[in-house]
Amino acid sequence: METIAKEYLQLKNKLNMLGLLQMEANLDQLLESVTTKEMTLVAALNHALDAELDIREIKKRNHLIQLAGFPFEKTFEEFDFSFQPVLDRDKVLSLKDLSFVDRHENILFIGSPGVGKTHLSIALGLECIKNEKSTYFIHCSELIEQLTKAAKDNKLEGKLRFLNRYAVLIIDEVGFIPFSPEAANYLFQLISRRYEKKSLIITTNKPISQWGEMFGDPALANALLDRLLHHSKVIKIPGRSYRTKDLVSELEERRRES
Repeated sequence: METIAKEYLQLKNKLNMLGLLQMEANLDQLLESVTTKEMTLVAALNHALDAELDIREIKKRNHLIQLAGFPFEKTFEEFDFSFQPVLDRDKVLSLKDLSFVDRHENILFIGSPGVGKTHLSIALGLECIKNEKSTYFIHCSELIEQLTKAAKDNKLEGKLRFLNRYAVLIIDEVGFIPFSPEAANYLFQLISRRYEKKSLIITTNKPISQWGEMFGDPALANALLDRLLHHSKVIKIPGRSYRTKDLVSELEERRRES
Protein backbone atom coordinates (compact mmCIF):
# COMPACT_ATOMS: atom_id res chain seq x y z
CA MET A 1 0.00 0.00 0.00
CA GLU A 2 2.86 2.35 0.84
CA THR A 3 4.42 1.58 -2.54
CA ILE A 4 1.20 2.53 -4.36
CA ALA A 5 0.93 5.78 -2.39
CA LYS A 6 4.56 6.57 -3.13
CA GLU A 7 4.12 5.88 -6.83
CA TYR A 8 0.95 8.02 -6.85
CA LEU A 9 2.82 10.99 -5.38
CA GLN A 10 5.69 10.46 -7.80
CA LEU A 11 3.22 10.48 -10.70
CA LYS A 12 1.58 13.71 -9.50
CA ASN A 13 4.99 15.35 -9.09
CA LYS A 14 6.08 14.32 -12.56
CA LEU A 15 2.86 15.62 -14.10
CA ASN A 16 3.51 18.90 -12.30
CA MET A 17 7.12 19.06 -13.49
CA LEU A 18 5.99 18.44 -17.07
CA GLY A 19 3.49 21.26 -16.77
CA LEU A 20 0.51 18.92 -17.19
CA LEU A 21 -1.39 20.76 -14.47
CA GLN A 22 -4.88 19.94 -15.72
CA MET A 23 -4.01 16.26 -15.84
CA GLU A 24 -2.50 16.47 -12.36
CA ALA A 25 -5.64 18.10 -10.98
CA ASN A 26 -7.88 15.43 -12.56
CA LEU A 27 -5.62 12.45 -11.77
CA ASP A 28 -7.93 10.95 -9.14
CA GLN A 29 -10.89 11.10 -11.51
CA LEU A 30 -8.81 9.58 -14.30
CA LEU A 31 -7.60 6.69 -12.12
CA GLU A 32 -11.10 6.05 -10.80
CA SER A 33 -12.60 5.88 -14.30
CA VAL A 34 -10.01 3.26 -15.26
CA THR A 35 -10.35 1.30 -11.99
CA THR A 36 -14.14 1.14 -12.27
CA LYS A 37 -13.79 0.23 -15.95
CA GLU A 38 -15.87 3.25 -16.89
CA MET A 39 -13.18 3.99 -19.47
CA THR A 40 -10.27 2.06 -20.90
CA LEU A 41 -6.80 3.30 -20.02
CA VAL A 42 -6.25 4.56 -23.55
CA ALA A 43 -9.61 6.39 -23.60
CA ALA A 44 -8.95 7.93 -20.18
CA LEU A 45 -5.52 9.17 -21.25
CA ASN A 46 -6.94 10.60 -24.46
CA HIS A 47 -9.67 12.39 -22.50
CA ALA A 48 -7.14 13.81 -20.02
CA LEU A 49 -4.78 14.99 -22.75
CA ASP A 50 -7.64 16.61 -24.67
CA ALA A 51 -8.54 18.59 -21.55
CA GLU A 52 -4.88 19.58 -21.16
CA LEU A 53 -4.68 20.76 -24.76
CA ASP A 54 -7.92 22.74 -24.39
CA ILE A 55 -6.56 24.58 -21.34
CA ARG A 56 -3.27 25.31 -23.09
CA GLU A 57 -5.11 26.67 -26.13
CA ILE A 58 -7.17 28.99 -23.91
CA LYS A 59 -4.04 30.20 -22.10
CA LYS A 60 -2.23 30.74 -25.39
CA ARG A 61 -5.16 32.71 -26.80
CA ASN A 62 -5.47 34.85 -23.68
CA HIS A 63 -1.73 35.56 -23.82
CA LEU A 64 -1.96 36.64 -27.46
CA ILE A 65 -4.95 38.85 -26.65
CA GLN A 66 -2.95 40.51 -23.90
CA LEU A 67 0.03 41.05 -26.21
CA ALA A 68 -2.25 42.47 -28.92
CA GLY A 69 -2.89 45.56 -26.79
CA PHE A 70 -6.69 45.72 -27.07
CA PRO A 71 -8.14 48.37 -24.75
CA PHE A 72 -11.08 46.03 -24.13
CA GLU A 73 -12.62 42.93 -25.67
CA LYS A 74 -15.64 43.13 -27.96
CA THR A 75 -17.21 40.47 -30.17
CA PHE A 76 -19.42 40.54 -33.25
CA GLU A 77 -22.17 38.92 -31.17
CA GLU A 78 -22.17 41.97 -28.88
CA PHE A 79 -22.59 44.44 -31.73
CA ASP A 80 -26.14 45.78 -32.05
CA PHE A 81 -26.72 45.82 -35.78
CA SER A 82 -30.33 46.89 -35.21
CA PHE A 83 -29.05 50.23 -33.91
CA GLN A 84 -27.15 50.73 -37.19
CA PRO A 85 -29.72 49.45 -39.75
CA VAL A 86 -27.91 51.03 -42.71
CA LEU A 87 -24.79 48.98 -42.00
CA ASP A 88 -24.58 45.85 -44.18
CA ARG A 89 -24.58 43.12 -41.53
CA ASP A 90 -23.74 40.31 -43.94
CA LYS A 91 -20.81 42.25 -45.40
CA VAL A 92 -19.38 42.85 -41.93
CA LEU A 93 -19.84 39.27 -40.73
CA SER A 94 -18.32 37.91 -43.94
CA LEU A 95 -15.01 39.35 -42.73
CA LYS A 96 -14.92 36.61 -40.08
CA ASP A 97 -13.63 34.14 -42.68
CA LEU A 98 -10.38 36.18 -42.60
CA SER A 99 -9.75 35.68 -46.31
CA PHE A 100 -8.67 39.33 -46.40
CA VAL A 101 -5.67 38.40 -44.25
CA ASP A 102 -4.61 35.63 -46.60
CA ARG A 103 -4.91 38.04 -49.53
CA HIS A 104 -3.05 40.83 -47.64
CA GLU A 105 -6.02 43.16 -48.00
CA ASN A 106 -6.96 46.09 -45.78
CA ILE A 107 -10.20 46.93 -43.97
CA LEU A 108 -11.33 50.53 -43.41
CA PHE A 109 -14.16 51.35 -41.01
CA ILE A 110 -15.31 54.93 -41.66
CA GLY A 111 -17.86 56.76 -39.55
CA SER A 112 -18.55 59.45 -36.99
CA PRO A 113 -17.37 59.01 -33.39
CA GLY A 114 -19.31 56.43 -31.40
CA VAL A 115 -20.85 54.42 -34.26
CA GLY A 116 -18.95 51.22 -33.39
CA LYS A 117 -15.81 51.37 -35.53
CA THR A 118 -13.44 50.42 -32.70
CA HIS A 119 -15.85 47.70 -31.52
CA LEU A 120 -15.84 46.06 -34.95
CA SER A 121 -12.08 46.40 -35.39
CA ILE A 122 -11.47 44.68 -32.04
CA ALA A 123 -14.03 41.96 -32.80
CA LEU A 124 -12.24 41.30 -36.08
CA GLY A 125 -8.87 41.35 -34.32
CA LEU A 126 -10.08 38.74 -31.82
CA GLU A 127 -11.21 36.53 -34.69
CA CYS A 128 -7.71 36.84 -36.15
CA ILE A 129 -6.13 35.74 -32.87
CA LYS A 130 -8.53 32.81 -32.53
CA ASN A 131 -7.30 31.69 -35.93
CA GLU A 132 -3.61 32.18 -35.04
CA LYS A 133 -3.12 35.37 -37.07
CA SER A 134 -0.68 37.59 -35.20
CA THR A 135 -2.46 40.86 -34.39
CA TYR A 136 -1.55 44.20 -32.81
CA PHE A 137 -3.85 47.08 -31.86
CA ILE A 138 -2.70 50.66 -31.40
CA HIS A 139 -4.38 54.07 -31.27
CA CYS A 140 -3.12 56.33 -34.06
CA SER A 141 -1.99 59.08 -31.69
CA GLU A 142 0.05 56.57 -29.70
CA LEU A 143 1.48 55.13 -32.91
CA ILE A 144 2.64 58.56 -34.10
CA GLU A 145 4.09 59.30 -30.67
CA GLN A 146 6.07 56.05 -30.72
CA LEU A 147 7.30 56.53 -34.28
CA THR A 148 8.34 60.12 -33.58
CA LYS A 149 10.27 59.08 -30.47
CA ALA A 150 11.90 56.20 -32.35
CA ALA A 151 12.99 58.58 -35.11
CA LYS A 152 14.53 60.98 -32.57
CA ASP A 153 16.38 58.07 -30.94
CA ASN A 154 17.56 56.77 -34.35
CA LYS A 155 15.44 53.64 -33.82
CA LEU A 156 12.76 54.20 -36.46
CA GLU A 157 13.86 51.24 -38.56
CA GLY A 158 13.56 48.87 -35.61
CA LYS A 159 10.13 50.21 -34.68
CA LEU A 160 8.85 49.84 -38.24
CA ARG A 161 10.16 46.26 -38.33
CA PHE A 162 8.39 45.51 -35.05
CA LEU A 163 5.07 46.82 -36.34
CA ASN A 164 5.50 45.06 -39.67
CA ARG A 165 5.96 41.62 -38.15
CA TYR A 166 2.24 41.30 -37.36
CA ALA A 167 -0.06 39.72 -39.93
CA VAL A 168 -2.77 42.20 -38.91
CA LEU A 169 -2.12 45.71 -37.61
CA ILE A 170 -5.11 47.66 -36.28
CA ILE A 171 -4.72 51.45 -36.24
CA ASP A 172 -7.60 53.08 -34.38
CA GLU A 173 -8.91 56.63 -34.88
CA VAL A 174 -6.79 57.81 -37.82
CA GLY A 175 -7.49 61.50 -38.25
CA PHE A 176 -8.73 62.14 -34.73
CA ILE A 177 -5.83 64.58 -34.39
CA PRO A 178 -4.05 66.35 -37.29
CA PHE A 179 -0.75 65.04 -38.65
CA SER A 180 2.50 66.96 -38.75
CA PRO A 181 4.51 66.51 -41.98
CA GLU A 182 6.92 64.19 -40.11
CA ALA A 183 4.08 62.10 -38.63
CA ALA A 184 2.41 61.76 -42.04
CA ASN A 185 5.72 60.57 -43.48
CA TYR A 186 6.17 57.95 -40.74
CA LEU A 187 2.68 56.59 -41.36
CA PHE A 188 3.34 56.50 -45.10
CA GLN A 189 6.51 54.46 -44.50
CA LEU A 190 4.61 51.98 -42.34
CA ILE A 191 1.79 51.53 -44.84
CA SER A 192 4.24 51.23 -47.73
CA ARG A 193 6.10 48.41 -45.98
CA ARG A 194 2.89 46.47 -45.40
CA TYR A 195 1.51 47.04 -48.90
CA GLU A 196 0.58 43.68 -50.51
CA LYS A 197 2.44 41.85 -47.71
CA LYS A 198 0.41 42.30 -44.52
CA SER A 199 -3.10 43.50 -43.62
CA LEU A 200 -4.23 46.71 -41.96
CA ILE A 201 -7.50 47.42 -40.18
CA ILE A 202 -8.07 51.14 -39.88
CA THR A 203 -10.82 53.11 -38.19
CA THR A 204 -11.31 56.76 -39.03
CA ASN A 205 -13.90 59.49 -38.59
CA LYS A 206 -12.65 61.28 -41.70
CA PRO A 207 -14.10 60.50 -45.15
CA ILE A 208 -11.46 59.62 -47.70
CA SER A 209 -12.11 62.92 -49.50
CA GLN A 210 -10.71 64.76 -46.47
CA TRP A 211 -7.47 62.82 -46.10
CA GLY A 212 -5.48 65.35 -48.13
CA GLU A 213 -6.46 68.06 -45.67
CA MET A 214 -5.86 65.71 -42.73
CA PHE A 215 -2.26 65.06 -43.78
CA GLY A 216 -1.63 68.61 -44.94
CA ASP A 217 -0.11 67.25 -48.15
CA PRO A 218 -2.46 66.11 -50.95
CA ALA A 219 0.37 64.37 -52.85
CA LEU A 220 1.39 62.31 -49.80
CA ALA A 221 -2.23 61.56 -48.99
CA ASN A 222 -2.85 60.32 -52.54
CA ALA A 223 0.24 58.10 -52.44
CA LEU A 224 -0.81 56.70 -49.06
CA LEU A 225 -4.40 56.11 -50.13
CA ASP A 226 -3.21 54.48 -53.35
CA ARG A 227 -1.45 51.79 -51.30
CA LEU A 228 -4.14 51.57 -48.65
CA LEU A 229 -7.16 51.30 -50.94
CA HIS A 230 -5.67 49.23 -53.78
CA HIS A 231 -6.57 45.98 -52.02
CA SER A 232 -9.18 46.93 -49.45
CA LYS A 233 -12.74 46.72 -48.23
CA VAL A 234 -14.27 50.02 -47.13
CA ILE A 235 -17.15 49.82 -44.66
CA LYS A 236 -19.00 53.05 -43.98
CA ILE A 237 -21.08 53.34 -40.81
CA PRO A 238 -23.38 56.35 -41.19
CA GLY A 239 -25.49 55.66 -38.09
CA ARG A 240 -25.94 57.23 -34.67
CA SER A 241 -23.49 57.11 -31.79
CA TYR A 242 -23.82 54.14 -29.44
CA ARG A 243 -22.76 56.44 -26.62
CA THR A 244 -26.11 58.24 -26.88
CA LYS A 245 -28.10 55.02 -27.31
CA ASP A 246 -29.25 54.75 -23.69
CA LEU A 247 -30.06 58.47 -23.56
CA VAL A 248 -32.17 58.24 -26.72
CA SER A 249 -34.00 55.20 -25.33
CA GLU A 250 -34.69 57.04 -22.08
CA LEU A 251 -36.01 60.12 -23.89
CA GLU A 252 -38.28 57.95 -26.07
CA GLU A 253 -39.59 56.18 -22.99
CA ARG A 254 -40.37 59.50 -21.31
CA ARG A 255 -42.08 60.72 -24.46
CA ARG A 256 -44.33 57.65 -24.51
CA GLU A 257 -45.21 58.11 -20.86
CA SER A 258 -46.09 61.80 -21.22
